[in-house]
Amino acid sequence: MNLQSIRERINIFLYDSRDRAEIVLNYGSLIVSIVAIGFLVYYHGFDLEPQAEKLATNVIRFSFAYYIFKYIAGFVYSFQPLEYLQKSWFEGTLMLLVAVNFISYVGFDFPLVKQIGESIGIANLAAFYTLFIQVYFLFIIGIELGRISGLLGKISLTPPMLLLVSFLLLISIGTGLLSLPEMSASGQSIPLLTALFTSISASCVTGLIVVDTATFFSVKGQLIIMFLIQMGGLNIISFATLIAMFSRKGIGIKHQSIIQENLSTDSLLSSRGLLRQIFLFSFGIELIGTIILYFLWSPQIDFANTGEQIFFSLFHSISAFNNAGFSLFTNGLYEEFVNNAYLLQIVIAALIFFGGLGFPAMREVFGLSQMRARANMPWKTYSINTKIALYVSIILVLVAAVFFFLLERNYILSDQNIGESIITSIFQSVTARTAGFNTVDIGMLRESTLILFIFFMFIGASSGSTGGGIKTSTFALIFSSAWSTIRGKKHVEMFKHTVSSETLNRAYSIFLFSATFIFGSTLLLSITENQPVLSLVFEEVSAFATVGLSTGITGDLSNAGKIIIMINMFVGRIGTLTLAFALSKSRHSTDYKYPKASFLVG
Repeated sequence: MNLQSIRERINIFLYDSRDRAEIVLNYGSLIVSIVAIGFLVYYHGFDLEPQAEKLATNVIRFSFAYYIFKYIAGFVYSFQPLEYLQKSWFEGTLMLLVAVNFISYVGFDFPLVKQIGESIGIANLAAFYTLFIQVYFLFIIGIELGRISGLLGKISLTPPMLLLVSFLLLISIGTGLLSLPEMSASGQSIPLLTALFTSISASCVTGLIVVDTATFFSVKGQLIIMFLIQMGGLNIISFATLIAMFSRKGIGIKHQSIIQENLSTDSLLSSRGLLRQIFLFSFGIELIGTIILYFLWSPQIDFANTGEQIFFSLFHSISAFNNAGFSLFTNGLYEEFVNNAYLLQIVIAALIFFGGLGFPAMREVFGLSQMRARANMPWKTYSINTKIALYVSIILVLVAAVFFFLLERNYILSDQNIGESIITSIFQSVTARTAGFNTVDIGMLRESTLILFIFFMFIGASSGSTGGGIKTSTFALIFSSAWSTIRGKKHVEMFKHTVSSETLNRAYSIFLFSATFIFGSTLLLSITENQPVLSLVFEEVSAFATVGLSTGITGDLSNAGKIIIMINMFVGRIGTLTLAFALSKSRHSTDYKYPKASFLVG
């Protein structure tokens, strides 16, 4: 009897129980994951007694054993075992690592992963590895059950409302985790308002802080902040959609419309392709940024070990690409040995620029298929959206850099030579629109420079990016509309295309809602705070545009002022128009129109 016939006999024997076993294993996996994640939070969030620590460890080990058993059972029940291994190679690799580490620890009392971590200077690698495995398998369960796409299709929420709810969920999870005792350097639970402010700032990729990220939070707390930045930058809907795309049921039309709305794409098909490339570009650029930053840190920076240097590199790469502005240095990039590292500043500025360019534009500019198409067809150009994102971003960077250089050359740049002044000017030009990093003392800038920054912060990044503001496309459309009016044109034209009235109305609505929200919030801040008006306006626009720059008043704000800033960070990340659509009743299109009237304007 050959191997094939043996396999057929096994398949026949197991056939009747196959579906039932799959359902039992999947639901069991879901229960085990929820329990394991709960114990992981308990294990990492509290200073446990030995007995409680042993209990949590045993639960985690049991979950590992269950996942290994489940994977082996899936292999046994599969009609085509080799194809099963090929399709689940990533999961199989992780299972192998889990099994090797488990056997080495239980059978030989040798914690393999911990030993590897200590050999490369990462003492907590085992804990991070455990957490990663658990979270990974929680996503795997979603893939196997194929329920996420179905659930999103059944939820009676509009795409704007779903985006709003997802960010509220992310902020709530972040607040809860940051409130745990082990997340602070002191080992004590932090005030709820502080945890909430930090969670909103990280989830909305802003970077405003009321406590020092470098000293107030433990490494675990900093990891949570990094996680919130990554999830907030790409948004949680993208992560949920990625899982759904790997499920056997795929994603439906309603789910695709959710992706299209959240990624600012033109079609349903392009949104699916874009989503895959979002993760490819994001993680790829962040990884490259991490590697480069690792070698660019000044030797004078006193890193405790190699692991800490890797963590600093990864944290700042993720923070820069997602335009978050969080730093593990007390004074940000104005810290000694960092503000004079000009090559490092160029790398961080590049990460910020790419993150603020927008994923649709990034795919068209750097996508391999798009690059091949342009090489084979030289007459093929970028789409109008990519042209706006790319050209307007470059123009704004150059204009802001020139003005910053001219305004501060004899002031804050007086100690630098021409080359250093140019790099500093370009860096602050890039970061002032979206990111919030600073290599100069923002509180020492001239008032004219602060006003300049307020203008560029208000414009912000490009559509479909990790940055905030009214977006470069909105600014370009309003500017073109005004220019067309001055020239007496009846239609607004850009790059030999006529802009529709619906698009213009959307741009003007975003501008009006944003300006009104900022004005109202600034008025409230002037009532609740005893600070210079210019500093309050700067703080307000920085929060609304999710930039994160500050003149140094954030920590001194009253509780009412902090609440106002938190609301602005949230609204700025969601978008005023998206928020209005989410909270409004269902919209009905109408085909009728009233007679035209002539209004007096000006």
